[in-house]
Parts: sequence; C-alpha cells; structure tokens
Amino acid sequence: MNFQTIILQLGQGMLVTVEIFFLTLFFSLPLGLLVAFGRMSKNVLLKGISKIYISIMRGTPLMLQLIVVYFGPYYLFGTNLKGYRFPAIIIAFAVNYAAYFAEIYRGGIESMPVGQYEAAEILGYGKVQTFFKIIFPQVMKRILPSITNETITLVKDTSLAFVLSQAEMFTLAKQIAAAETSIMPLMAAGVFYYIFNLLVAAIMERIEKSMDYYH
Repeated sequence: MNFQTIILQLGQGMLVTVEIFFLTLFFSLPLGLLVAFGRMSKNVLLKGISKIYISIMRGTPLMLQLIVVYFGPYYLFGTNLKGYRFPAIIIAFAVNYAAYFAEIYRGGIESMPVGQYEAAEILGYGKVQTFFKIIFPQVMKRILPSITNETITLVKDTSLAFVLSQAEMFTLAKQIAAAETSIMPLMAAGVFYYIFNLLVAAIMERIEKSMDYYH
C-alpha cells in the first residue's frame, strides 16, 4: 500500500482528530477562566470546590476520566449510551484541560502588579472593565507560551479517544497497520501530528508577536 492510499484511508480519522482538538479548546479555554475565578474567589466554598476540581482533574489520568464520563451516566442513572460516545470525549477533554488552563490563568492574573488595579480605579473603571480592558490583555501575553505548550500536548492527547473506540486518526492508523502488517500507517500518523503541531506553534507564535507592545 502506497503513502497516498494510506493518507486517503486516514482522512476520516484526521477530521475527527481535528474536530476533537478545536472543540476541546472552544470549551476548555472559557471554562478554565471561570474555574480560575472560582479558585481566586473570596468565597470559601467556591474556592474549595474549584481547588478540589483542579486537584482531581490534574491528579488522575485523562484515560480514566474518559471512561468515567462515558460510562458514569449508565451506571448511575441507567442512561442509554447510544450517540453519547463523541460528546463524552469532548466533555472529558474539556473538563480536563480546563483545570490546566485555570491554573495558567490564575498564575498570570496573580502576577499582575496591584498598581494596575489602583490606576484603573482612579481612572473610573469598574471591576469588569478593569479586568477585560486592562488586566486580561496583559495576562494573555504573559501566559501565551504556557497555553501553547498545553495546546501542543492536546494535539497528541487526542489519540486517547481510542479508549472509547472512537475512530480518530491514530486508532485508524493502528487498524490499518495491523491489517497490512506495515508500519507505514503509523509513520503517516506521526507525520500528521508533527505537521499539525508545527502549524499550531506557528499560529501561536504569530499571535504572541501581535501582542508585543514594543513593536
């Protein structure tokens, strides 16, 4: 089997991989910010819940979380799992990565000088305006390298969808490799992940440069 044929067979799996990647970012980035707010809250209960959530998500394997999210509703409520596989994958990935993004956000927000808030208050900005117009843009520039690292990790982690028998690219590559007794499909998958990560890194670098206030 030639390389072109392998790529064509892996095409469907590639689309699923890309879909998992973008949907995870779409949900986990804003969710992570909300969790970060909870983590920094003065409300003891909300802060405690956020800390426990982050601890569990970061302290247990994503593979286990996928299994729990998928099979949990069935064992707890007897829910029919038909059509739930892909949503379960997105939910598990999103809540997992949100915990990591939350700590990145928190580190960036807490690193901001108090003087920024005081200056904004003098200028008549409210708390919401201060955060989104003054603090958040600076925080994003500071945390972008860390966000990039997590995003690159996410590209590779999409292969864990095989746990729930989702036919993403790496799963298809393994199946084709076993059927053809050839390592070529796995090599093709490796090339795809590498190129995908190069694109992600290049895009994030452009975003970082666009936020450079000195140029």
